[in-house]
Amino acid sequence: MLLSIIVLTILLDQGTKTLVRATMRDSEPRHYAGGLLTLLYAENPGAFLSIGAQLPRAIRRVVFDGVVGIGLLVALWILVTGRMSGRSDDIALALVIGGGVGNLLDRALFHGVVTDFLYLSAGPLHTGVFNVADMAITGGVLWLALASLMPKRRLEADDAVGKDAGATNS
Repeated sequence: MLLSIIVLTILLDQGTKTLVRATMRDSEPRHYAGGLLTLLYAENPGAFLSIGAQLPRAIRRVVFDGVVGIGLLVALWILVTGRMSGRSDDIALALVIGGGVGNLLDRALFHGVVTDFLYLSAGPLHTGVFNVADMAITGGVLWLALASLMPKRRLEADDAVGKDAGATNS
């Protein structure tokens, strides 16, 4: 299931970016829901909200390709070795990995830039331009952050119940 989440996230991200590059590269922004949602084509050489976009290309490559790539490998290792504290945390980490790989693919295929195309604006509140990968990463990170604030179930008690059930079935 976790591999499916990673692959689906990558496919949704890359599919929407391919569609946007094919249909919106040279067009005006499109506004929906009274301007709440705007679709537009943007190339982002930086990270979230264009952080680091002004860095020299070589440094961006090291940080956004190298460091991020290593971080994704570590996250994947944590996921496949079962080191997360719960099933829902596994899902959140799978979303982060899928989104990270989606953006990393863009950087590798499109000269170090990521295609962004979504913008939300509600009165004075607005976002930067983002994509499906960014939503997956942000959702996964928020999920993990909130989960870390929640009290943990007593895993020992759960294990003991499971062992007792197994002992009666033997």
